[in-house]
Amino acid sequence: MSVARVLALFLVSAAVVSSPVRAASAGGACTADKFSNNRVYAACADLPTLGASVHWTYDAAASSLSVAFLATPPSAGGWVAWGLNPTGQGMSGTQALVAAPTAASGGAYGVQTYDISGYSLGSPGPIAYKTSGLAAEAGADGRVRMFGTLVLGNSTGQEVNQVWQVGSVSGGSIGVHAMAAANTGAKGKLNLVTGASTASGGGGSVLRKKNTHGILNAVSWGILLPMGAIVARYIKTFKSADPAWFYVHVACQLIGYGVGVAGWATGIHLGNLSKGITYSLHRNIGIAVFALGTLQIFALFLRPKKEHKLRVYWNVYHHSVGYTILILGIVNIFKGMNILSVEQKWKTAYIIAIGILGGIAVVLEVITWSIVLKRRKTEQDKAYNGGASNGHLPLSM
Repeated sequence: MSVARVLALFLVSAAVVSSPVRAASAGGACTADKFSNNRVYAACADLPTLGASVHWTYDAAASSLSVAFLATPPSAGGWVAWGLNPTGQGMSGTQALVAAPTAASGGAYGVQTYDISGYSLGSPGPIAYKTSGLAAEAGADGRVRMFGTLVLGNSTGQEVNQVWQVGSVSGGSIGVHAMAAANTGAKGKLNLVTGASTASGGGGSVLRKKNTHGILNAVSWGILLPMGAIVARYIKTFKSADPAWFYVHVACQLIGYGVGVAGWATGIHLGNLSKGITYSLHRNIGIAVFALGTLQIFALFLRPKKEHKLRVYWNVYHHSVGYTILILGIVNIFKGMNILSVEQKWKTAYIIAIGILGGIAVVLEVITWSIVLKRRKTEQDKAYNGGASNGHLPLSM
C-alpha cells in the first residue's frame, strides 16, 4: 500500500466527535447562608463557578433590587465583585460592586462601584444604577459577604445579565483576577422573579470548548505522536516487523495529526471568543507545533527511496523535526493545564501516561541496542571468516 493511499485512508476515516458535557452546579446550598443585622432575602441561587452565591429581594413596583453576594477570594484579604451588565453578557459594560479591604477602615471591607468599559477594572466611580446600603464583611468561613441595593429603572426586565469575580489584593491595590476557566466563565443570567440562575450561553459553551481543546491536544500531540515515534524508532529494528511497523507508525501519526488539527481549530475558535485575553506563549508554541506537524505530513510525499543519495538528509530532517514536535507538544500541554487550572489528579494522570511511554522507550532502547550490536558482531565475524572476498570488513553495512 502506498504512502498516498495510507494518507488518504486515514484522513477520510478519522473523525473526531465530542459529546457535550453538561455543566452542573450544586443546588440548595445558598439556603443555609446567614447574614448579620438580621438581613433576609426572598430568593437565592448558587452560581455555577467560583463557589459563589447570590441572594436578592426584588421589588418590581419600585424596580429595586436588594442583593447579597457571597464568594471566597483566592487568598485572605482578597476582593470579590458582583454586578449587572445592561448591554451584554461579558465584563465590558458591567455595573459592578467590588468589596475589598480599605486602609481607611483598618483593613475592614468596604464597597466601591465601577462602571467597567473594557477588559480592566478601571477606577471607582458612579454607575448606571442608584445604589444604597453598600457594605461588606469577611465571614468566619473565609467567604466575603457584600450587600447593597440597586434601583434598576423601569426599562429593566425580569431577567438580567450578571457577572461575578474574585481576586487578590496586593499592596492595597486590587489585582487582576485569574484567567482560569472558572473565572472567565463567571457570567450568566438571573431571573429576578422565578429565581432561575443559568450560565450564559457563551460561558458554559466556552468552558466545554476549553476542556475539549485540552483533551484533543493531550491525546494527539501528547500520546498518539509519541507512540508513533516509539514504533518508528524501536519496532523497525525487528526484521519480522518490516513493513508492518511503518504502517503502524503512519497510522499513529496521521490519526494523532487529525485529532491535533481538531484541537488546534478549537483553540483558534476560543481565541476569537476571548477578545482581550491572550496566552501568547501557549498560542505561539501551538502554532509552531501545528506548522511543523503539517510539514511532516507533506514530507511523506517527498520521502526519497532507501537507496537514494538524499535519503540520509531526509532522515535527519524527519527525525529532528519529529522530536521537536514531541518536546514542544508536551511542554504546551502542561502550559494548557496551568491555564485551565485543571485538578492535580489530571496532571498526575498525564504524567503517569508520559512516564509509562518513557519507560517503554528506555526498555526498548536497551533491547534494540543489544540487537544492533549483536547483529554487527555477527556481520563482522562473517566478514573475517571469508564473508568478504579480500578478508576485510565491507566498507558499509
